[in-house]
Amino acid sequence: MEKRIVFATGNQDKMKEIRMILEDLGIPVYSMKEAGVNIEIVEDGTSFEENAEIKARAVSRVLKNDIVLADDSGLEIDYLDKAPGIYSARFAGEDTSYDVKNRIFLDRLEGVPEEERTARFVCAVAAVFPDGTAKTVRGTIEGRIAHEILGENGFGYDPIFYVPEYGCTTGEMSPELKNKLSHRGIALRAMRKILEEKYGKEAL
Repeated sequence: MEKRIVFATGNQDKMKEIRMILEDLGIPVYSMKEAGVNIEIVEDGTSFEENAEIKARAVSRVLKNDIVLADDSGLEIDYLDKAPGIYSARFAGEDTSYDVKNRIFLDRLEGVPEEERTARFVCAVAAVFPDGTAKTVRGTIEGRIAHEILGENGFGYDPIFYVPEYGCTTGEMSPELKNKLSHRGIALRAMRKILEEKYGKEAL
């Protein structure tokens, strides 16, 4: 049976990033929907790592022969005690647009000086292998909350996440640059190493 990776997400923007980062791995990457899995997953973990593994295990129980990956990612704003954190996707309701969510955080940080606007994107990626073992890695990117919504690229909180070294938000970055720097890119490349070590580059 052909080896394949199934990613426990239905988010097409996220799948686009994942495929770009894993594209030359030599193993096809499917979303759970493309793999025919349509289940509700309750993310009740207390950390990004726990939630990522919960998602991966839920899909792995259905697709026992596949390598199942899942991520849990979010924005931590230091001034707001690291909110929204693990609730980033659910903040203000899952169906609320990110334009609205981004505006809420800009309003909450109105008048807050530059040095107190520190924030980071965090991404945990979990893999559950056909033998039932699991591995989890974490990637982070440090930055600040911008003073306005900037950029049409990316998705989610990208237009308000400003990276001082590059003088722009991740929403203004090209997909190639963002994938190189991003929390998800860092975590996926770390997971890629684990996959190569476990299966060998040739086997993949």
